[in-house]
Order: sequence, then structure tokens, then C-alpha cells
Amino acid sequence: MSTIQILNLGDYLQRFYAIIGHRAPSSGKLNLNDLPGSGRMDVLVRAINSTLFISHGIRNDSAITLHLQGGEGPNRRILFDGATLAGVRPDERSIAGQIKAIMKLPIPPVGHFQEITQGISHSGGDITDTIESWNKDNVEINTLDINGTKITEKKLVDKIGIILSDDFPFDEAEKNILGSYHKISLGEKWLQGHSCIAITQYELDKL
Repeated sequence: MSTIQILNLGDYLQRFYAIIGHRAPSSGKLNLNDLPGSGRMDVLVRAINSTLFISHGIRNDSAITLHLQGGEGPNRRILFDGATLAGVRPDERSIAGQIKAIMKLPIPPVGHFQEITQGISHSGGDITDTIESWNKDNVEINTLDINGTKITEKKLVDKIGIILSDDFPFDEAEKNILGSYHKISLGEKWLQGHSCIAITQYELDKL
């Protein structure tokens, strides 16, 4: 039996992460032995790990939405919600296995998240749909930028959303969509996505 437990983090602010997988296939097959060669799915899997898993526990204050935008089919979003997540181990192969199973399923209509298993659901749509949903839920939207406000100076909010890209930078269309939102800086160096998530979680825990 898994020793992982859902940890109640009390009144800590809620964190919502979104990562865009520009080449990550939305449907079809996923080679668990070659996640980097599968549209850099490894980047997205590590982002899930950093968002949700801590030693012997799962954060119930955090959720992450993957945006699978590669391949020939329509875009797919997969939501991992730490508040209810169960049955997933904190290793890349286990997480990728969950994604692989979902990729074989028809993509639900945009705006309708169909639950696959406890804490994991999927829908059609792209980052604009996620932003629309966050706005309705009063989630403060942020992106990461070396020229943004230092995260140590971040004002406390009830719900914070952070949008990241995979190993590709945001494209021009995405920059236009995200340009008006808050920008958070983690320092003067560009870091990998999963490292950025771990740092933001650490800093947000201190607020």
C-alpha cells in the first residue's frame, strides 16, 4: 500500500499551475521509455511532480493543468488536482502512465472536465480557456519573468495561478495573451520549469 497521504495544509493559499506543452501529443501513443522524445513529455511530468508531491505526501493546496498541443488532433488539457488525487506515485513513469492512458480517450468538449480517476480529469481547450476559468474563480494570474516582481515581495492572495512553458518559450500569440498579467521573478537566471515550480512552492509556503 502506498505511504503517500493527502496533507491538509490548512489556510495556505491555493496554487494553480498551468504548463504549455507545445510539442506534447494530445492523442495517440506515448513511449514511456522515451519521454523526452515524445514531445518533451518529461518536462510536463516533472512539473506535475514538483507541483504536487512532497516527502510522503501530496499537497492538497495545489493543482496543475497540462496543455497538450502537439500532434495532429485538437488540444487536450489534463488537470491533476492535489485536493483529491489518489493512486499516483511520485515517479516519472507512474505519472506518465496516467497521461498515456488518457491520451487514448476521446477529447471531451471544451469547458467540460471529465474525471478519469480520483483527482485527474481532462478536457479540450487551450491556455485561453484555462485563463477564462481562473478568472471566473478569482485566481490571480501570473507568469514567470526575470524582469518581474521578486517573489519574495509578492503580496498575499487567496488563489494564485502561475503559467509556464515547456522547453520552448511562449510564442508570439501566447505572449500577447499573457502580456497584461502579473510577472514574477525568481532571479536573474532562466531556470527549468520544474525547478521554478519548486521554488515558487517554497516561497509561497512562507507567505
